[in-house]
Amino acid sequence: MSPAFRLQKIKNQIKIFKKDITVVVVTKNRTLNDFDTILASGHLHFGENKVQEAIKKWSDIKRKNSKINLHLVGTLQRNKVKDAVRLFDYVHSLGSIRLAESLKSEEVKQSKKLRYFIQVNIGEEIQKGGIKITELSNLINYCKSEPQLDIQGLMCIPPEQASPQDFFKKLKGLNDQHSFSDLSMGMSNDYSVAITNGSTFVRIGSAIFNDN
Repeated sequence: MSPAFRLQKIKNQIKIFKKDITVVVVTKNRTLNDFDTILASGHLHFGENKVQEAIKKWSDIKRKNSKINLHLVGTLQRNKVKDAVRLFDYVHSLGSIRLAESLKSEEVKQSKKLRYFIQVNIGEEIQKGGIKITELSNLINYCKSEPQLDIQGLMCIPPEQASPQDFFKKLKGLNDQHSFSDLSMGMSNDYSVAITNGSTFVRIGSAIFNDN
């Protein structure tokens, strides 16, 4: 079964929710040969974890197809902001005012606007990135006022050993509280639960590339 077939199967499963869901195909650690059938199928949303890997893999592809939307779904370091703004269309890991400042500065220099999801450390895990819930409102207010970044909504990665239901529900509540229309949550093992709880962007890799 090809990755393109698995992707279509997932899309068909998602249709039962009767919602407009964007599937971001996560191609980290994949070669072009791994996802060429997905490109050929006309799918337009892809995700990468690391800026440098994405540059090598996607620069030529995006030059040839400007309709492709590339999503940075991993942590963004401030020294990679220039390259990230040049290549990506979405960033799902905005988590601090300092990073927001750097991104806006680079948007101005490159005359380019990106779309952002603010990553929330929903499980309050020390090892995980994202803004603390208690600091979320300050970051949102800053992004809306000073740099005027195009914030689409919130994003989270629930703790691995816990049921995701309560964390997804909590993030949905925060998303609604701040009147965002989009929500980035859900991966290969829990995207159905995420969609049930209001996700509009799901980030799927292993289920498409048959890693299980």
